Amino acid sequence: MTISARPGRDVPTLVARAREGDPRSVARLISLVENGDPKLAEVAAALAPYAGRAQVVGLTGSPGVGKSTTTNELVRSLRAAGHRVGVLAVDPSSPFTGGAILGDRIRMQDHTGDPGVYIRSMSSRGQLGGLAAATPQAVRVLEGAGCDVVLVETVGVGQAEVEIASLADTTLVLLAPGMGDAIQAVKAGILEIADVFVVNKADRPGADATYRDIQGMLSLGERAAGDWRPQVVRAVAVKGEGVDDVVAAIEKHRAWLESSGRLQARREARAAAEVEAIALGTLRARLGSLREGTALSDLAARVAAGSLDPYAAADDLIKDL
Repeated sequence: MTISARPGRDVPTLVARAREGDPRSVARLISLVENGDPKLAEVAAALAPYAGRAQVVGLTGSPGVGKSTTTNELVRSLRAAGHRVGVLAVDPSSPFTGGAILGDRIRMQDHTGDPGVYIRSMSSRGQLGGLAAATPQAVRVLEGAGCDVVLVETVGVGQAEVEIASLADTTLVLLAPGMGDAIQAVKAGILEIADVFVVNKADRPGADATYRDIQGMLSLGERAAGDWRPQVVRAVAVKGEGVDDVVAAIEKHRAWLESSGRLQARREARAAAEVEAIALGTLRARLGSLREGTALSDLAARVAAGSLDPYAAADDLIKDL
């Protein structure tokens, strides 16, 4: 791919170049999204016609289970099948400086020279749930850039990382033997969001026990006729073993989503969550502007004095919006 001169800030030009596969234009668009640029609404409008064209696959799991290595091998397998692939790897950020190591990209150096792969590391910037606030819009950018599959790798910090399920068409939960994951995975939340369980590092002792534990817990779950039963796949991603089985499980889930009509339902739910998040962000910004006036401080003084309850004060505050 020939890399053009550094793109400017003209949104239609950036989108046109991104559609042609220019990586700098894709990077610039994602930066506008991450930074909450005033042009963000224009970017979203320009990308809207290309929404919903990519298969979005989420990967989550505890630190050390091999998410980045698995993502790297999935990219290799998907590229061998002729797919254009985008990767959004979310890394934790410092609560003190806001900085991030962005180490996921270090593990994906194999694909840096491939014009059919775009890899972007994103700092979570303190966002809970395992994703960055800008991740949904970044997915839209990669869809607009012509990616057939977008892989979203979460921070990987623990049990509460369930936000990925509202973003992805298919969610992979990675486990590894000997790390307590057999117990962690059966807890509410992680068990419920997984469409595919990947028992990674399956060449280690205890892998069979982990596999059996997950299968056993799945057999206890209640499902209506025709509901999806999560697949459980063994893999050794560092050796490239079992990755094709993971891809097959993803494709099987995709086929079920399409045949059952759940794909459209999931995407509509994703859009609803995205619209809600934007609306709440706008309201927070307006509430912040109220702090510059006297309305909030006056209401706070009345609540502190006991002459007004906080719910009535909140109602009064909302009226000013």
